[in-house]
Amino acid sequence: MDGKSQSPGLGPRHDASSRVQKPESAADRMAALKARVAAAIGGSKAKGGLNVGLHPALEDLGSWKPPSKTRDSPSTSSRPRQDQFRTQDSLKSSGPPSNNRDTRENPYFDPNVQCSTPSGALEAMKKRIAAQTRKAGIDEDLDVERNFVVDAPPDIEWWDQGFVDGANYDVLDDPSKLKINTEDSIITEYIQHPVALEPPQDRLAPAPKAMFLTSREQAKLRRQRRMAELKEMQAKIRLGLVPAPPPKVKKGNLMRVLGDVAVKDPTAVEARVNREIAERHQKHVEANDDRKLTKDQKHEKLSTNQQKDADKGIHILVFKISSLANGQHRYKIGVNAEQMALSGICVMHPKFNLVIVEGGEWSIKKYKKLMLNRIDWTENSPSRDRDGKQGAVHDWLVAENDKGELKDMSMNECKLVFEGEQKARAFRKWGSKVCETDAEAREALSRTKMDNFWSLAKGFV
Repeated sequence: MDGKSQSPGLGPRHDASSRVQKPESAADRMAALKARVAAAIGGSKAKGGLNVGLHPALEDLGSWKPPSKTRDSPSTSSRPRQDQFRTQDSLKSSGPPSNNRDTRENPYFDPNVQCSTPSGALEAMKKRIAAQTRKAGIDEDLDVERNFVVDAPPDIEWWDQGFVDGANYDVLDDPSKLKINTEDSIITEYIQHPVALEPPQDRLAPAPKAMFLTSREQAKLRRQRRMAELKEMQAKIRLGLVPAPPPKVKKGNLMRVLGDVAVKDPTAVEARVNREIAERHQKHVEANDDRKLTKDQKHEKLSTNQQKDADKGIHILVFKISSLANGQHRYKIGVNAEQMALSGICVMHPKFNLVIVEGGEWSIKKYKKLMLNRIDWTENSPSRDRDGKQGAVHDWLVAENDKGELKDMSMNECKLVFEGEQKARAFRKWGSKVCETDAEAREALSRTKMDNFWSLAKGFV
């Protein structure tokens, strides 16, 4: 096809007349551009790509009109689009001032479809969060300034309402409005004494220790006490409240006390004096027996003192013993711990033995002296095999060796590994455990979280 048969379009012309043209003004170029765009849009208005119709929102692109200020001026086709972007129009768009002129001269600019700026999206998010907090009821906590607001003082304080017949302090000048000496006054002649409560910390305070006196001071106090008792008894005898006691006759003063009677019949007087001495001694013995505590009372008193000692604080001792082959040593360790109300465990192992005891301060001190001073750990005694159960006992817990001779215990010793205090008891009672491996020993001590003492004793030299 030749160039003449081609239909005029948007492409450039290649004829000779088009090569030499007059310079066009900016207005002419703008008008020509608008005409070309309108022709292109008008040509594609009927159909889109692949012979498919255009979207309804794109049909009116060729006929652009500036937005009208009136409400009814927009066309029917533009109303759905305006309703679609009504929410975006409500947000404030703050664009740079330099772009306002370009948007007014741009024929493709539509203020109804402009996107919201980041500041507008931030404001919308703040409003949404504020609405959610008000719905949840937590917006009151966000108002921190409200917490520092001081309320105005009341017209009359609550403690003065019972003394004033009025709603404020203006009636104080009127004596008839005061409820002080009236019948309905809250002031009476009765006094209410509050109940005195014992401070809770005084219950845990230890009892004060007795003052230790010298022998001369003790004798002086005894003389003063006996003198006061004697004077009180003499006063009662003078007043006739009690009868006078019989004379205290002894072999050394019978001639001075009895006088002529002792001279007349000395044998009868001596027998009488011996009888009175025996009666006085018997009375003294009976008084001592009456003050003596029974077996149950002794145990109760001991347990009470031990509990008071434990309430002051729990102390703990850890001992490492080389060998416990002597059965008497095992017996002393267990019996003394139970008698002193101590709790703990004795772990018996082929390499060494570990003893952990805990209790009051007084009991711990006595047990420490027992383990370090009183028991002779180098002593060995034959095992007691009355029932023939010697074979059931471990070899390292038997006092005899394979030849039947006593083991040499000269190198046996007991060392204090740890001494301190703890918050509460870790063991409920005293017990013993035979462990052949380190794993068994650690497992036995891990129940009370004291397996670290096994590691400490194992490396203790």
